[in-house]
Amino acid sequence: MPCQNCHTYSSWKPIRAFPEFNHDQTSYPLRGMHAKVACTQCHTNMVFTKVSTQCSECHADIHRRQFGTNCESCHTVKGWQVNIRQIQNHQNRFPLVGAHALVECDQCHKNAAAGQFVGLSTACYSCHQKDFLTPVLNHVALNFPTTCETCHSMNNFVSAKFDHLKFTGYALTGAHATLECTACHINNVFTGTPAQCYACHTADFVNSNNPPHVQLGLPHDCGTCHNTTNWNNALFDHALYGHYPLTGFHATMACASCHTDNNYSGSLPTACYGCHQADYNNATNPPHKGFPTDCTQCHNTSSWTSATFNHNSTSFPLTGAHVTVPCASCHTNNNYSGSLPTACYGCHQADFTGTTNPPHVSSGFPTDCTQCHNTTSWTTSTFNHNNTSFPLTGAHTTVPCASCHTNNNYGPNIPTTCVNCHQADYNGTTNPAHVAAGFPTDCTICHSTTNWTTSTFNHSTTSFPLTGFHATMQCVQCHTSATTYNGSLPALCYGCHQADYNGTTNPAHAAAGFPTTCDTCHSTTNWLNATFNHNNTPFPLTGFHATVACTLCHINNVFVGTPTLCSGCHLADYTGTTNPNHASAGWPTTCDTCHTTTAWLPATLPTAYHTLFPVNHGNANGVCTTCHTNSSDYSVFSCTATCHGSGNAANFNHPNVNGYVYSPTSCYGCHKNGSGG
Repeated sequence: MPCQNCHTYSSWKPIRAFPEFNHDQTSYPLRGMHAKVACTQCHTNMVFTKVSTQCSECHADIHRRQFGTNCESCHTVKGWQVNIRQIQNHQNRFPLVGAHALVECDQCHKNAAAGQFVGLSTACYSCHQKDFLTPVLNHVALNFPTTCETCHSMNNFVSAKFDHLKFTGYALTGAHATLECTACHINNVFTGTPAQCYACHTADFVNSNNPPHVQLGLPHDCGTCHNTTNWNNALFDHALYGHYPLTGFHATMACASCHTDNNYSGSLPTACYGCHQADYNNATNPPHKGFPTDCTQCHNTSSWTSATFNHNSTSFPLTGAHVTVPCASCHTNNNYSGSLPTACYGCHQADFTGTTNPPHVSSGFPTDCTQCHNTTSWTTSTFNHNNTSFPLTGAHTTVPCASCHTNNNYGPNIPTTCVNCHQADYNGTTNPAHVAAGFPTDCTICHSTTNWTTSTFNHSTTSFPLTGFHATMQCVQCHTSATTYNGSLPALCYGCHQADYNGTTNPAHAAAGFPTTCDTCHSTTNWLNATFNHNNTPFPLTGFHATVACTLCHINNVFVGTPTLCSGCHLADYTGTTNPNHASAGWPTTCDTCHTTTAWLPATLPTAYHTLFPVNHGNANGVCTTCHTNSSDYSVFSCTATCHGSGNAANFNHPNVNGYVYSPTSCYGCHKNGSGG
């Protein structure tokens, strides 16, 4: 850096009072009080980089290392006095809150900087022992705990909060919680104070005259009516002590309204009539004379004037519109006796005789109005036709009465059969023509009240039930004219399907002489995919035969005279076989002796046909060529060709056998069953 930033031209020393040196460019910017310190106070020698940045290197530790060497945890460069917020708030194991925040350090840490700053007790009692031993309230005698914070707070040590419930078992509630302790604990006597209200409120009990507690013999338990929140507004449980629960408007009345002249004895009446006799006698709507004096039957304590009478308790309960009718509409001339009629006709006779739609009198309708009318809606009457001999169903339920009951004819002579009303429909129908077809007049066989036009005929009731595709066909496809509904149609398939029978070429039914019973192969479900049950013929199909196309056996559509013997079809297989040669070997043409329809090859000769010698003798294992060396002639066999002897004939020399000759068949002469000896 330029020398003139610190030195002057006049003299090399001393340097300028305010050198032009930017300490912020070093690792230790100067802030606060450090900015005013002369350079030489820190840089005591000419090696400027050897100055430490730790406070403890320049500032003596008067705390005797109780807080370590990190001075900046409490002090700042703005001033040496303690003013860091963390220290003011004492953010360690004992935060300074409330009144503690205003206390100087040396009030707790005695002897200022030389005092003890760590390891001090945090218990209140360690500093406030004197306060505990000499209080206004004798803490020792009352066996109070030394945990001051139980009652005292950091904000105000004098105004303590005492948990009265915890230490005495008597909770302070309502106005009790606001009283000074001395209001109950007179002369600072804190022991033996009674917990019963009467002990403190005896004068209140004795002097009370509204009501007079002594005269009425009210219990000394003031809590029965009074509470600590509001002593004057006492609540008396009239149901418990007066044996007369107060409900509705009674609960809001002043006691003196009923207990006149301070009469709180048991002589007051509890029946409504005892207080409301004048109301009973002066009532005009209706006049109560003759009514029972039990006011509760109509009145209640919630609203006396809005009386309600439970008509359901009488022999005539009110329902529907009757509920809203004023009493005087029925009880004319204030007639509330039991002489009023309860039958509808008694009040509605004029309605009955004057009705013209329909006329009730001329139609002979019963006078029991409830059969059609109800109290909810008188004009919208409904007649339950199900109670007659002709219940209404389907569209009949929506037809106006006059459509059937013409000329107001509601008598019993109305016809109930369909044709009586639907004769014109029967005669005029052309699809099909009912008259020409001779259909019965019982419309219910095909029609229903739900849907007249979409009629359905149950063909299952005839001799020809409809199944499969037949069930989906239109009637006119079979019944081509009106005269064909009378049972003249054929019931056999051939009657309708003769053209199908004659025209069929695969196979040609007529040329093949097939029977005309179509249902032998065809079904109503699927006509084209016909199936023939060959098991019904002298030649049931088994095994591979069941999968062969018909034309492989029935060549040129010849279905009669087809041979049933295997050789009839398999003669070429018989003559062409060389292993073994069936023809030269003289084997029979009954192929099924060795072959099956399940698998033609391999063929197996039944054991019953090889009775002269065991098939599985020695190493033969059922292989024919082991013994039968000539495949063209199975009458030729050899014992010595492969098994017995071959090039070692000497081993089979039988000197003890008379006339023994070693030859291809000599073994068989003695060993006919393949056994030794």
